Amino acid sequence: MSSPDTWADVDACTLPTAERPLRVAELDDLFATVTAVERPSPTLLRLVLAGPGDLLGTARDLAARESACCSFFTFTVTPADGGVRMDVSVPAARVDVLDALAERAS
Repeated sequence: MSSPDTWADVDACTLPTAERPLRVAELDDLFATVTAVERPSPTLLRLVLAGPGDLLGTARDLAARESACCSFFTFTVTPADGGVRMDVSVPAARVDVLDALAERAS
């Protein structure tokens, strides 16, 4: 991804500009736990995460805050095989944002 805030620059994002680098850092910390990236469809990204015991809570908290500022994201975070599965979906008009997120998670 060319810019760390590519997905945050879309018109639908309400996160204040000054807070965006902090959110990117939080996402990068979460993405450091990614063990698998799957793309079941153009509008769905599936991440498999493994890490510390509080990973599920951390992922759910971050997903809720990201959904609050970028309402086009839908996150489903569930425990899976000793880790966490995070499904991220977007409407077809926002596939480019999901592409950027998938690239960063990889």
